[in-house]
Amino acid sequence: MNKFMNYITDEKNFKIVVPMIAVFSAFLVGTIIMLVTGENPLEAFKAILRAITGMNLDKIGTDKFFNSRMFGEFITTMLPITLTGLSVAFAFRTGLFNIGAEGQLMMGAMAATVVSILVKAPVFIHLPLVILASILAGALWGLIPGYLKAKFNMHEVVVTIMLNYTALYTSNLVLKALPGSDSVKTVKSQVTGTLRSEFLSDLTNGSRLHWGFVLVIIAVFAFWYIIEKTTFGYELRAVGFNKEGARYAGMKVNLNIMYSMAIAGAFAGLAGAMISVGTFDYGRVIAASEGYGFDGIAVALLGGNTAIGTIFGGALFGGLKASQPLMQSNGVPLEIAKIISSLMVLFVAMKFGIQEILKRQRLLAAKKEAK
Repeated sequence: MNKFMNYITDEKNFKIVVPMIAVFSAFLVGTIIMLVTGENPLEAFKAILRAITGMNLDKIGTDKFFNSRMFGEFITTMLPITLTGLSVAFAFRTGLFNIGAEGQLMMGAMAATVVSILVKAPVFIHLPLVILASILAGALWGLIPGYLKAKFNMHEVVVTIMLNYTALYTSNLVLKALPGSDSVKTVKSQVTGTLRSEFLSDLTNGSRLHWGFVLVIIAVFAFWYIIEKTTFGYELRAVGFNKEGARYAGMKVNLNIMYSMAIAGAFAGLAGAMISVGTFDYGRVIAASEGYGFDGIAVALLGGNTAIGTIFGGALFGGLKASQPLMQSNGVPLEIAKIISSLMVLFVAMKFGIQEILKRQRLLAAKKEAK
């Protein structure tokens, strides 16, 4: 027990311990809410476990205990959330708040759809063009607030919120103008321009799992490498810490702000491709934003704005999102998953309070030992 307390109260471990406490606290409070409202928490937890692992605890000992389709759908759900998490985390690490990942995702999805439908080429040319289009569209959409911030000191939060609405209506307008499209969706993308895979689908019992997971792994590595291992990443972080100090050191502050927002937008744009040419094979005309960008804020906070942490955050939020239909089928309101997600963000936002409590516990333990 002492070793456990020593570990969780050691400041060196706070980056891991604080998010874990936040997750545990969120589930604890979520359980209390379910008990108070007459819901069965076990049904909710079984649904979450089933959504993430594919294991159905109610079918132990039968051939229906494990369903790989659930696991495939879980991975598919977490891919765009992880990428929007990377987008927000990258901006955070460079001193910027990218609340526009939702709009950048929409523009990336739109660009991927347009290229996948209109361009005709072999798969080894077509698919890279589709992916490149989504990345460039997201980067350009991210560059706009970056430029306005650098040139006119306009706050990126205000600009990106407005750009989210602009992206929604722009993408809907473009998608409906494509040949064969109606007011709900476009025609199907060409097979050579999608990430869909019959092999992965067969492997996971007919799920929508696609090759996008390879791109997400590359994106996570790129995030880590740029931020942690390059001089370029060091300059971006330096500008975020102290603009005037960075300028005095000879760094190109304005240019680095634009680079930061463009790279953040590129991650979100790629997330759009995960949806439009991965999960689906057509473009969707949507009435409102779906919240992937806003989930990304929570994922980045939970993951401590690190590449590895974002994967875990994306997995957790992806699992909660994937479990919502199962919860509903088990009689548990799907809002429970949203409440738990929100509580996680709340507790992560209280990280300084949690750290202070842990420090006091360590101090008290040290005083007891001294006596």
